[in-house]
Amino acid sequence: MLHFELVTPEKLVRNEDVYMVVVPGTEGDFGVLQGHAPVMSTVRDGTIQIYATDKAAPEVVAIKGGFAEVNARGLTILAEQVG
Repeated sequence: MLHFELVTPEKLVRNEDVYMVVVPGTEGDFGVLQGHAPVMSTVRDGTIQIYATDKAAPEVVAIKGGFAEVNARGLTILAEQVG
């Protein structure tokens, strides 16, 4: 499982283990699974898709701008605004 955190300047919005997250990067959407290579990307306004399990339908969450970081601990999205 991939450890996922979604953070805004005001609060920690999500902190959970998920199967996959699709991120709206400024260079295009990219999916992050457990074991993804380390990367940092800016995030454009759009939606993230959170897959709880391999076969699950995605939960869609709107975000505005920010940064995404993938490292050995998992994926952290620092969004300017959520919702």
